[in-house]
Amino acid sequence: MSDDCFIGVDVGSASVRAGIFDGSGRRLAFAVRPIEQFHPRTHVVEQSSTDIWRAAGECVREALRCADIAPARVRSIGFDATCSLVAVGADGQPVSVAEQDAAERDIIMWMDHRAAVETADINATGDDALRYVGGEVSIEMELPKILWLKRHFPARYQQVRRFFDLADYLVWRATGTDAASVCTLTCKWNYLAHEARFSDSLLQAIGLTDLREKIPARILPLGACAGTLAKSVARDWGLPENVAVASGIIDAHAGGLALVGSQPEGSLAIISGTSNCHMLVSRDAVEVPGVWGPYWGAMLPQWWLNEGGQSAAGALMEWTLRQHAQWPELAAWAERQRRSPYEVLNTWVAALEQREPQPTRHLHVLADHHGNRSPRANPHARGMVMGLTLEQGPDALARLYLATLQGIAYGTRHIIDALNQAGHRISRLVMCGGATKNPLWLREYAAITGCDIQLVGEEDAVTLGAALLGAVACGAYASLPDAAAALVRPGERILADRTMQQFHDDKYRIYLQMYDYQQSALQLMGRS
Repeated sequence: MSDDCFIGVDVGSASVRAGIFDGSGRRLAFAVRPIEQFHPRTHVVEQSSTDIWRAAGECVREALRCADIAPARVRSIGFDATCSLVAVGADGQPVSVAEQDAAERDIIMWMDHRAAVETADINATGDDALRYVGGEVSIEMELPKILWLKRHFPARYQQVRRFFDLADYLVWRATGTDAASVCTLTCKWNYLAHEARFSDSLLQAIGLTDLREKIPARILPLGACAGTLAKSVARDWGLPENVAVASGIIDAHAGGLALVGSQPEGSLAIISGTSNCHMLVSRDAVEVPGVWGPYWGAMLPQWWLNEGGQSAAGALMEWTLRQHAQWPELAAWAERQRRSPYEVLNTWVAALEQREPQPTRHLHVLADHHGNRSPRANPHARGMVMGLTLEQGPDALARLYLATLQGIAYGTRHIIDALNQAGHRISRLVMCGGATKNPLWLREYAAITGCDIQLVGEEDAVTLGAALLGAVACGAYASLPDAAAALVRPGERILADRTMQQFHDDKYRIYLQMYDYQQSALQLMGRS
Protein backbone atom coordinates (compact mmCIF):
# COMPACT_ATOMS: atom_id res chain seq x y z
CA MET A 1 0.00 0.00 0.00
CA SER A 2 3.00 2.31 0.44
CA ASP A 3 3.10 2.91 -3.32
CA ASP A 4 -0.59 3.83 -3.53
CA CYS A 5 -1.56 7.46 -4.08
CA PHE A 6 -4.94 9.10 -3.67
CA ILE A 7 -6.14 12.39 -5.15
CA GLY A 8 -8.54 14.73 -3.38
CA VAL A 9 -10.23 17.53 -5.32
CA ASP A 10 -11.82 20.25 -3.20
CA VAL A 11 -14.07 22.91 -4.77
CA GLY A 12 -14.52 25.80 -2.38
CA SER A 13 -16.35 29.07 -2.85
CA ALA A 14 -13.47 30.90 -4.54
CA SER A 15 -11.00 28.24 -5.66
CA VAL A 16 -10.40 24.63 -6.63
CA ARG A 17 -7.64 22.65 -4.91
CA ALA A 18 -6.18 19.25 -5.75
CA GLY A 19 -3.88 17.30 -3.46
CA ILE A 20 -2.06 14.02 -3.98
CA PHE A 21 -1.47 11.92 -0.87
CA ASP A 22 0.59 8.79 -0.44
CA GLY A 23 -0.29 5.68 1.57
CA SER A 24 0.81 7.28 4.84
CA GLY A 25 -1.25 10.43 4.33
CA ARG A 26 1.74 12.56 3.36
CA ARG A 27 0.86 15.23 0.83
CA LEU A 28 3.07 14.89 -2.26
CA ALA A 29 1.76 17.85 -4.21
CA PHE A 30 -0.92 20.52 -4.16
CA ALA A 31 -2.36 22.86 -6.78
CA VAL A 32 -4.87 25.71 -6.62
CA ARG A 33 -6.87 27.61 -9.22
CA PRO A 34 -9.28 30.52 -8.67
CA ILE A 35 -12.87 30.23 -9.88
CA GLU A 36 -15.31 32.96 -10.76
CA GLN A 37 -18.28 34.23 -8.79
CA PHE A 38 -20.95 36.42 -10.35
CA HIS A 39 -22.80 38.94 -8.16
CA PRO A 40 -25.49 40.53 -10.37
CA ARG A 41 -27.29 42.00 -7.34
CA THR A 42 -27.32 41.83 -3.57
CA HIS A 43 -27.74 38.31 -2.16
CA VAL A 44 -27.50 36.71 -5.64
CA VAL A 45 -24.35 34.68 -6.32
CA GLU A 46 -23.81 32.45 -9.36
CA GLN A 47 -21.01 30.34 -10.83
CA SER A 48 -20.16 28.42 -13.99
CA SER A 49 -19.72 24.64 -14.01
CA THR A 50 -17.58 24.99 -17.13
CA ASP A 51 -15.21 27.29 -15.27
CA ILE A 52 -15.06 24.96 -12.27
CA TRP A 53 -14.46 21.82 -14.34
CA ARG A 54 -11.67 23.56 -16.26
CA ALA A 55 -10.02 24.59 -12.98
CA ALA A 56 -10.31 21.04 -11.59
CA GLY A 57 -8.51 19.60 -14.61
CA GLU A 58 -5.75 22.19 -14.40
CA CYS A 59 -5.25 21.45 -10.71
CA VAL A 60 -5.03 17.68 -11.18
CA ARG A 61 -2.56 18.01 -14.07
CA GLU A 62 -0.36 20.44 -12.14
CA ALA A 63 -0.42 18.30 -8.99
CA LEU A 64 0.66 15.27 -11.00
CA ARG A 65 3.56 17.21 -12.52
CA CYS A 66 4.67 18.50 -9.13
CA ALA A 67 4.37 15.12 -7.41
CA ASP A 68 6.55 13.60 -10.11
CA ILE A 69 5.03 10.15 -9.70
CA ALA A 70 4.03 7.50 -12.22
CA PRO A 71 0.32 8.01 -13.00
CA ALA A 72 -0.20 4.28 -12.44
CA ARG A 73 0.38 4.85 -8.71
CA VAL A 74 -2.86 6.83 -8.47
CA ARG A 75 -5.59 4.51 -7.22
CA SER A 76 -8.50 6.90 -6.78
CA ILE A 77 -10.02 10.38 -6.82
CA GLY A 78 -12.48 11.85 -4.34
CA PHE A 79 -14.44 15.04 -4.97
CA ASP A 80 -15.86 17.46 -2.44
CA ALA A 81 -17.57 20.77 -3.17
CA THR A 82 -19.72 23.51 -1.76
CA CYS A 83 -23.41 22.63 -1.60
CA SER A 84 -24.27 24.68 -4.69
CA LEU A 85 -26.97 23.78 -7.21
CA VAL A 86 -26.05 22.87 -10.82
CA ALA A 87 -28.64 22.81 -13.65
CA VAL A 88 -27.86 20.47 -16.57
CA GLY A 89 -29.87 20.17 -19.80
CA ALA A 90 -30.83 17.10 -21.79
CA ASP A 91 -27.73 17.40 -23.94
CA GLY A 92 -25.43 17.73 -20.95
CA GLN A 93 -25.07 21.45 -21.55
CA PRO A 94 -25.60 24.10 -18.87
CA VAL A 95 -29.04 25.59 -18.21
CA SER A 96 -28.84 29.20 -17.11
CA VAL A 97 -30.03 30.06 -13.60
CA ALA A 98 -29.29 33.77 -14.09
CA GLU A 99 -32.03 36.36 -14.21
CA GLN A 100 -30.20 37.89 -17.19
CA ASP A 101 -30.09 34.47 -18.95
CA ALA A 102 -26.27 34.40 -19.01
CA ALA A 103 -25.76 30.96 -20.56
CA GLU A 104 -22.60 30.05 -18.65
CA ARG A 105 -24.11 30.77 -15.21
CA ASP A 106 -25.65 27.41 -14.41
CA ILE A 107 -24.89 27.30 -10.67
CA ILE A 108 -26.78 28.96 -7.83
CA MET A 109 -24.20 29.16 -5.05
CA TRP A 110 -24.88 27.98 -1.53
CA MET A 111 -24.58 31.57 -0.24
CA ASP A 112 -27.23 32.86 -2.68
CA HIS A 113 -30.28 34.19 -0.81
CA ARG A 114 -32.66 34.90 -3.69
CA ALA A 115 -35.18 32.24 -2.64
CA ALA A 116 -36.45 33.89 0.56
CA VAL A 117 -40.14 33.59 -0.38
CA GLU A 118 -39.73 29.97 -1.43
CA THR A 119 -37.94 29.18 1.83
CA ALA A 120 -40.79 30.66 3.84
CA ASP A 121 -43.36 28.75 1.77
CA ILE A 122 -41.59 25.44 2.36
CA ASN A 123 -41.37 26.08 6.09
CA ALA A 124 -45.04 27.08 6.22
CA THR A 125 -45.98 23.52 5.25
CA GLY A 126 -44.90 22.31 8.69
CA ASP A 127 -44.09 18.97 7.07
CA ASP A 128 -42.71 16.30 9.36
CA ALA A 129 -39.58 16.08 7.19
CA LEU A 130 -38.54 19.49 8.53
CA ARG A 131 -37.76 17.83 11.85
CA TYR A 132 -34.58 16.59 10.19
CA VAL A 133 -33.28 20.07 9.31
CA GLY A 134 -33.60 21.57 12.77
CA GLY A 135 -37.26 22.48 12.23
CA GLU A 136 -36.83 24.77 9.23
CA VAL A 137 -35.36 24.43 5.78
CA SER A 138 -32.52 26.91 5.19
CA ILE A 139 -32.39 29.47 2.40
CA GLU A 140 -28.98 27.93 1.58
CA MET A 141 -30.49 24.52 0.72
CA GLU A 142 -31.54 23.22 -2.69
CA LEU A 143 -35.33 22.89 -2.61
CA PRO A 144 -35.87 26.66 -2.20
CA LYS A 145 -33.51 27.34 -5.11
CA ILE A 146 -35.21 24.79 -7.36
CA LEU A 147 -38.65 26.11 -6.46
CA TRP A 148 -37.46 29.66 -7.24
CA LEU A 149 -36.30 28.56 -10.71
CA LYS A 150 -39.58 26.75 -11.40
CA ARG A 151 -41.65 29.78 -10.39
CA HIS A 152 -39.60 32.47 -12.11
CA PHE A 153 -38.31 30.64 -15.19
CA PRO A 154 -40.63 27.66 -15.80
CA ALA A 155 -39.34 27.11 -19.35
CA ARG A 156 -35.78 26.75 -18.10
CA TYR A 157 -36.94 24.49 -15.30
CA GLN A 158 -38.47 22.21 -17.93
CA GLN A 159 -35.18 22.21 -19.87
CA VAL A 160 -33.32 20.80 -16.87
CA ARG A 161 -32.66 17.08 -17.17
CA ARG A 162 -30.58 16.87 -14.00
CA PHE A 163 -30.24 19.02 -10.93
CA PHE A 164 -26.97 18.10 -9.23
CA ASP A 165 -25.34 19.19 -6.04
CA LEU A 166 -21.93 20.42 -7.17
CA ALA A 167 -19.99 17.45 -5.73
CA ASP A 168 -22.30 15.00 -7.54
CA TYR A 169 -21.93 17.00 -10.74
CA LEU A 170 -18.14 16.60 -10.57
CA VAL A 171 -18.48 12.85 -10.09
CA TRP A 172 -20.82 12.72 -13.10
CA ARG A 173 -18.39 14.71 -15.25
CA ALA A 174 -15.52 12.46 -14.20
CA THR A 175 -17.25 9.11 -14.74
CA GLY A 176 -20.51 9.60 -16.63
CA THR A 177 -22.27 7.88 -13.71
CA ASP A 178 -25.73 9.27 -13.04
CA ALA A 179 -25.75 9.09 -9.23
CA ALA A 180 -26.08 11.27 -6.16
CA SER A 181 -24.46 11.05 -2.74
CA VAL A 182 -26.33 10.32 0.45
CA CYS A 183 -24.40 13.26 1.91
CA THR A 184 -25.62 15.88 -0.54
CA LEU A 185 -29.22 14.68 -0.81
CA THR A 186 -29.71 14.22 2.92
CA CYS A 187 -28.08 17.46 4.04
CA LYS A 188 -29.34 19.82 1.34
CA TRP A 189 -32.35 18.24 -0.44
CA ASN A 190 -34.51 17.05 2.49
CA TYR A 191 -33.92 13.41 1.61
CA LEU A 192 -34.73 11.19 4.58
CA ALA A 193 -31.79 8.77 4.45
CA HIS A 194 -32.90 6.83 7.52
CA GLU A 195 -36.08 5.91 5.61
CA ALA A 196 -34.52 5.94 2.10
CA ARG A 197 -37.15 8.32 0.71
CA PHE A 198 -38.21 11.86 0.02
CA SER A 199 -41.29 13.23 1.74
CA ASP A 200 -44.18 12.89 -0.73
CA SER A 201 -46.30 15.26 1.32
CA LEU A 202 -43.60 17.97 1.29
CA LEU A 203 -42.96 17.76 -2.45
CA GLN A 204 -46.69 17.81 -3.16
CA ALA A 205 -47.31 20.77 -0.87
CA ILE A 206 -44.71 22.93 -2.63
CA GLY A 207 -45.44 21.81 -6.20
CA LEU A 208 -42.27 19.80 -6.81
CA THR A 209 -43.70 16.31 -7.32
CA ASP A 210 -41.79 16.14 -10.62
CA LEU A 211 -38.43 16.71 -8.89
CA ARG A 212 -37.64 12.99 -8.70
CA GLU A 213 -37.49 12.89 -12.49
CA LYS A 214 -34.76 15.54 -12.44
CA ILE A 215 -32.39 14.00 -9.89
CA PRO A 216 -30.46 10.71 -10.09
CA ALA A 217 -32.34 7.64 -8.94
CA ARG A 218 -29.13 5.97 -7.74
CA ILE A 219 -28.00 7.15 -4.28
CA LEU A 220 -24.55 6.13 -3.10
CA PRO A 221 -23.25 5.84 0.46
CA LEU A 222 -20.04 7.61 1.39
CA GLY A 223 -16.94 5.67 0.39
CA ALA A 224 -18.75 3.87 -2.44
CA CYS A 225 -17.16 3.65 -5.87
CA ALA A 226 -19.22 5.65 -8.37
CA GLY A 227 -17.18 4.28 -11.27
CA THR A 228 -13.84 4.80 -12.95
CA LEU A 229 -12.57 7.74 -14.96
CA ALA A 230 -14.21 8.24 -18.32
CA LYS A 231 -11.81 7.65 -21.19
CA SER A 232 -11.78 11.29 -22.29
CA VAL A 233 -11.19 12.56 -18.75
CA ALA A 234 -8.40 10.07 -18.09
CA ARG A 235 -6.67 11.12 -21.30
CA ASP A 236 -7.12 14.83 -20.55
CA TRP A 237 -5.85 14.55 -16.98
CA GLY A 238 -3.02 12.13 -17.71
CA LEU A 239 -4.34 9.28 -15.57
CA PRO A 240 -5.20 5.61 -16.16
CA GLU A 241 -8.83 4.78 -16.90
CA ASN A 242 -8.98 2.37 -13.96
CA VAL A 243 -8.72 5.14 -11.37
CA ALA A 244 -11.68 4.73 -9.00
CA VAL A 245 -13.90 7.76 -8.36
CA ALA A 246 -15.69 7.94 -5.01
CA SER A 247 -19.19 9.19 -4.37
CA GLY A 248 -19.22 12.93 -3.73
CA ILE A 249 -19.32 14.81 -0.46
CA ILE A 250 -19.96 18.40 0.65
CA ASP A 251 -16.72 20.26 1.36
CA ALA A 252 -17.33 20.86 5.07
CA HIS A 253 -18.27 17.21 5.51
CA ALA A 254 -15.02 16.12 3.87
CA GLY A 255 -13.18 18.23 6.42
CA GLY A 256 -15.29 16.79 9.23
CA LEU A 257 -14.53 13.27 8.06
CA ALA A 258 -10.79 13.92 8.23
CA LEU A 259 -11.06 15.62 11.62
CA VAL A 260 -13.19 13.10 13.53
CA GLY A 261 -13.35 9.98 11.35
CA SER A 262 -11.04 7.96 13.62
CA GLN A 263 -12.36 9.37 16.94
CA PRO A 264 -15.98 10.43 16.38
CA GLU A 265 -17.53 10.20 19.85
CA GLY A 266 -17.97 13.65 21.43
CA SER A 267 -15.75 15.38 18.88
CA LEU A 268 -17.03 18.62 17.33
CA ALA A 269 -15.40 19.31 13.97
CA ILE A 270 -15.18 22.99 13.04
CA ILE A 271 -14.44 23.66 9.39
CA SER A 272 -13.48 27.30 9.02
CA GLY A 273 -13.63 29.14 5.73
CA THR A 274 -15.83 31.67 3.97
CA SER A 275 -18.48 30.35 6.35
CA ASN A 276 -18.12 28.10 9.40
CA CYS A 277 -19.51 24.58 9.68
CA HIS A 278 -19.83 22.64 12.94
CA MET A 279 -20.14 18.87 12.51
CA LEU A 280 -21.03 16.44 15.30
CA VAL A 281 -21.90 12.75 14.94
CA SER A 282 -23.70 10.55 17.44
CA ARG A 283 -25.02 7.01 17.70
CA ASP A 284 -28.54 8.25 18.46
CA ALA A 285 -30.62 10.80 16.58
CA VAL A 286 -30.69 14.15 18.40
CA GLU A 287 -33.04 16.89 17.23
CA VAL A 288 -31.59 20.35 17.91
CA PRO A 289 -33.80 23.37 17.14
CA GLY A 290 -32.09 25.62 14.62
CA VAL A 291 -29.32 23.09 13.89
CA TRP A 292 -29.48 20.96 10.75
CA GLY A 293 -30.05 17.26 11.08
CA PRO A 294 -30.12 14.71 12.46
CA TYR A 295 -28.91 13.22 9.18
CA TRP A 296 -28.33 9.47 8.87
CA GLY A 297 -24.99 8.43 7.38
CA ALA A 298 -24.34 11.84 5.85
CA MET A 299 -20.75 12.25 7.02
CA LEU A 300 -19.80 8.95 8.62
CA PRO A 301 -21.68 5.72 7.76
CA GLN A 302 -23.83 4.34 10.60
CA TRP A 303 -23.68 7.62 12.54
CA TRP A 304 -26.20 10.44 12.84
CA LEU A 305 -24.96 13.93 12.02
CA ASN A 306 -25.93 17.34 13.38
CA GLU A 307 -24.61 20.31 11.46
CA GLY A 308 -24.42 23.84 12.81
CA GLY A 309 -22.99 26.75 10.92
CA GLN A 310 -22.31 30.45 10.55
CA SER A 311 -23.10 31.94 7.16
CA ALA A 312 -20.18 34.37 7.24
CA ALA A 313 -16.84 33.85 9.00
CA GLY A 314 -13.79 34.42 6.81
CA ALA A 315 -16.00 36.43 4.47
CA LEU A 316 -17.04 38.67 7.36
CA MET A 317 -13.45 39.22 8.46
CA GLU A 318 -12.38 40.24 4.97
CA TRP A 319 -15.40 42.53 4.55
CA THR A 320 -14.76 44.19 7.92
CA LEU A 321 -11.14 44.97 7.11
CA ARG A 322 -11.84 46.29 3.63
CA GLN A 323 -14.58 48.62 4.89
CA HIS A 324 -12.24 50.36 7.32
CA ALA A 325 -10.46 53.64 6.56
CA GLN A 326 -7.21 52.06 7.77
CA TRP A 327 -7.35 49.22 5.21
CA PRO A 328 -5.18 50.88 2.48
CA GLU A 329 -2.41 51.57 4.98
CA LEU A 330 -2.65 48.03 6.39
CA ALA A 331 -2.48 46.50 2.90
CA ALA A 332 0.53 48.67 1.97
CA TRP A 333 2.27 47.84 5.24
CA ALA A 334 1.71 44.12 4.72
CA GLU A 335 3.06 44.29 1.17
CA ARG A 336 6.21 46.12 2.29
CA GLN A 337 6.83 43.53 5.00
CA ARG A 338 5.87 40.63 2.71
CA ARG A 339 3.38 39.41 5.29
CA SER A 340 -0.34 38.82 5.22
CA PRO A 341 -2.58 41.63 6.50
CA TYR A 342 -3.69 39.31 9.29
CA GLU A 343 -0.12 38.81 10.50
CA VAL A 344 0.36 42.57 10.64
CA LEU A 345 -2.97 43.05 12.39
CA ASN A 346 -2.04 40.47 15.00
CA THR A 347 1.05 42.53 15.89
CA TRP A 348 -1.18 45.63 16.14
CA VAL A 349 -3.51 43.75 18.49
CA ALA A 350 -0.55 42.55 20.60
CA ALA A 351 0.72 46.12 20.93
CA LEU A 352 -2.78 47.34 21.84
CA GLU A 353 -3.16 44.61 24.46
CA GLN A 354 0.12 45.69 26.06
CA ARG A 355 -1.51 49.06 26.76
CA GLU A 356 -5.08 47.81 27.27
CA PRO A 357 -5.43 44.25 28.61
CA GLN A 358 -9.05 44.05 27.41
CA PRO A 359 -9.29 46.25 24.29
CA THR A 360 -12.83 45.12 23.39
CA ARG A 361 -14.40 45.65 26.81
CA HIS A 362 -16.76 48.27 25.34
CA LEU A 363 -16.83 47.16 21.68
CA HIS A 364 -19.16 44.32 20.71
CA VAL A 365 -19.93 42.70 17.34
CA LEU A 366 -22.98 40.58 16.46
CA ALA A 367 -21.64 38.55 13.53
CA ASP A 368 -24.90 37.96 11.64
CA HIS A 369 -24.03 40.12 8.62
CA HIS A 370 -25.23 37.38 6.22
CA GLY A 371 -27.99 36.04 8.44
CA ASN A 372 -27.83 33.46 11.21
CA ARG A 373 -27.62 29.85 10.06
CA SER A 374 -27.54 28.31 13.55
CA PRO A 375 -29.07 28.16 16.06
CA ARG A 376 -31.36 31.13 15.31
CA ALA A 377 -32.08 29.81 11.79
CA ASN A 378 -32.85 33.35 10.68
CA PRO A 379 -31.56 34.33 7.22
CA HIS A 380 -32.92 37.84 7.78
CA ALA A 381 -30.76 38.50 10.85
CA ARG A 382 -28.27 41.32 10.49
CA GLY A 383 -24.92 42.21 12.01
CA MET A 384 -24.39 44.89 14.63
CA VAL A 385 -21.49 46.82 16.13
CA MET A 386 -22.04 48.41 19.54
CA GLY A 387 -19.63 50.80 21.24
CA LEU A 388 -18.26 52.83 18.32
CA THR A 389 -16.19 55.93 19.02
CA LEU A 390 -14.31 58.47 16.87
CA GLU A 391 -11.07 56.53 17.34
CA GLN A 392 -8.90 56.36 14.20
CA GLY A 393 -5.67 54.74 13.05
CA PRO A 394 -4.18 51.28 13.61
CA ASP A 395 -5.64 50.95 17.11
CA ALA A 396 -9.17 51.50 15.79
CA LEU A 397 -8.85 48.75 13.19
CA ALA A 398 -7.05 46.39 15.60
CA ARG A 399 -9.84 46.84 18.14
CA LEU A 400 -12.61 46.22 15.59
CA TYR A 401 -10.71 43.24 14.15
CA LEU A 402 -10.38 41.63 17.58
CA ALA A 403 -14.03 42.31 18.43
CA THR A 404 -15.10 40.70 15.14
CA LEU A 405 -12.94 37.62 15.77
CA GLN A 406 -14.59 37.36 19.15
CA GLY A 407 -18.08 37.89 17.74
CA ILE A 408 -17.67 34.96 15.36
CA ALA A 409 -16.31 32.82 18.21
CA TYR A 410 -19.32 33.75 20.40
CA GLY A 411 -21.52 32.49 17.56
CA THR A 412 -19.68 29.17 17.71
CA ARG A 413 -20.18 29.07 21.49
CA HIS A 414 -23.91 29.64 20.92
CA ILE A 415 -24.02 26.61 18.60
CA ILE A 416 -22.09 24.47 21.10
CA ASP A 417 -24.50 25.49 23.87
CA ALA A 418 -27.49 24.53 21.69
CA LEU A 419 -25.97 21.12 20.90
CA ASN A 420 -25.17 20.37 24.54
CA GLN A 421 -28.56 21.56 25.77
CA ALA A 422 -30.22 19.13 23.34
CA GLY A 423 -28.35 16.18 24.80
CA HIS A 424 -24.95 16.07 23.09
CA ARG A 425 -21.79 15.89 25.18
CA ILE A 426 -18.98 17.68 23.38
CA SER A 427 -15.61 16.75 24.88
CA ARG A 428 -13.20 18.24 22.35
CA LEU A 429 -12.96 20.56 19.35
CA VAL A 430 -11.07 19.55 16.22
CA MET A 431 -10.56 22.30 13.69
CA CYS A 432 -9.34 22.91 10.14
CA GLY A 433 -9.54 25.69 7.58
CA GLY A 434 -8.62 29.34 7.33
CA ALA A 435 -8.91 30.27 11.00
CA THR A 436 -6.33 27.62 11.96
CA LYS A 437 -3.68 29.71 10.22
CA ASN A 438 -4.41 32.61 12.58
CA PRO A 439 -3.04 32.02 16.12
CA LEU A 440 -4.97 34.99 17.52
CA TRP A 441 -8.28 33.63 16.26
CA LEU A 442 -7.47 30.18 17.66
CA ARG A 443 -6.66 31.76 21.02
CA GLU A 444 -10.05 33.48 21.04
CA TYR A 445 -11.96 30.37 19.93
CA ALA A 446 -10.40 28.32 22.74
CA ALA A 447 -10.87 30.97 25.44
CA ILE A 448 -14.46 31.79 24.44
CA THR A 449 -15.67 28.19 24.10
CA GLY A 450 -13.64 27.00 27.09
CA CYS A 451 -12.46 24.03 25.02
CA ASP A 452 -8.98 22.99 23.97
CA ILE A 453 -8.62 22.79 20.19
CA GLN A 454 -6.94 19.91 18.38
CA LEU A 455 -5.55 20.56 14.90
CA VAL A 456 -4.49 17.94 12.36
CA GLY A 457 -1.08 17.62 10.76
CA GLU A 458 -2.33 18.14 7.21
CA GLU A 459 -2.82 21.82 6.47
CA ASP A 460 -5.64 21.17 4.01
CA ALA A 461 -7.79 18.64 5.84
CA VAL A 462 -10.76 19.10 3.49
CA THR A 463 -8.79 17.93 0.45
CA LEU A 464 -7.43 15.04 2.52
CA GLY A 465 -11.01 14.16 3.50
CA ALA A 466 -11.93 13.88 -0.18
CA ALA A 467 -8.92 11.62 -0.71
CA LEU A 468 -10.08 9.39 2.18
CA LEU A 469 -13.28 8.66 0.29
CA GLY A 470 -11.31 7.57 -2.74
CA ALA A 471 -9.00 5.43 -0.62
CA VAL A 472 -12.03 3.43 0.56
CA ALA A 473 -13.73 3.44 -2.87
CA CYS A 474 -10.72 1.77 -4.50
CA GLY A 475 -10.49 -0.88 -1.76
CA ALA A 476 -7.26 0.30 -0.15
CA TYR A 477 -9.10 0.54 3.19
CA ALA A 478 -12.14 -1.33 4.42
CA SER A 479 -13.87 1.66 5.99
CA LEU A 480 -13.65 5.41 6.41
CA PRO A 481 -12.55 5.17 10.08
CA ASP A 482 -9.76 2.80 8.95
CA ALA A 483 -8.68 5.24 6.25
CA ALA A 484 -8.79 8.19 8.66
CA ALA A 485 -6.74 6.30 11.25
CA ALA A 486 -4.09 5.50 8.64
CA LEU A 487 -3.92 8.79 6.71
CA VAL A 488 -4.74 11.58 9.20
CA ARG A 489 -2.04 12.63 11.65
CA PRO A 490 -2.62 14.85 14.71
CA GLY A 491 -1.16 18.34 14.80
CA GLU A 492 -0.84 21.16 17.32
CA ARG A 493 -3.10 21.48 20.37
CA ILE A 494 -4.28 24.91 21.53
CA LEU A 495 -5.10 25.10 25.23
CA ALA A 496 -7.95 27.30 26.41
CA ASP A 497 -6.92 30.29 28.55
CA ARG A 498 -9.48 30.22 31.33
CA THR A 499 -8.21 33.36 33.10
CA MET A 500 -10.52 35.43 30.87
CA GLN A 501 -13.62 33.33 31.51
CA GLN A 502 -15.63 35.99 33.36
CA PHE A 503 -14.79 38.61 30.74
CA HIS A 504 -15.97 36.36 27.92
CA ASP A 505 -19.02 35.19 29.84
CA ASP A 506 -20.11 38.82 30.18
CA LYS A 507 -19.42 39.64 26.53
CA TYR A 508 -21.27 36.50 25.47
CA ARG A 509 -24.37 37.65 27.39
CA ILE A 510 -24.15 40.97 25.55
CA TYR A 511 -23.75 39.10 22.24
CA LEU A 512 -27.00 37.22 22.88
CA GLN A 513 -28.82 40.37 24.00
CA MET A 514 -27.78 42.28 20.86
CA TYR A 515 -29.83 39.88 18.76
CA ASP A 516 -32.86 40.55 20.93
CA TYR A 517 -32.32 44.31 20.62
CA GLN A 518 -32.15 43.93 16.85
CA GLN A 519 -35.32 41.88 16.60
CA SER A 520 -37.17 44.42 18.75
CA ALA A 521 -35.99 47.22 16.46
CA LEU A 522 -37.09 45.32 13.36
CA GLN A 523 -40.49 44.70 14.88
CA LEU A 524 -40.86 48.36 15.85
CA MET A 525 -39.82 49.65 12.41
CA GLY A 526 -42.09 47.12 10.76
CA ARG A 527 -45.01 49.11 12.13
CA SER A 528 -43.82 52.37 10.56
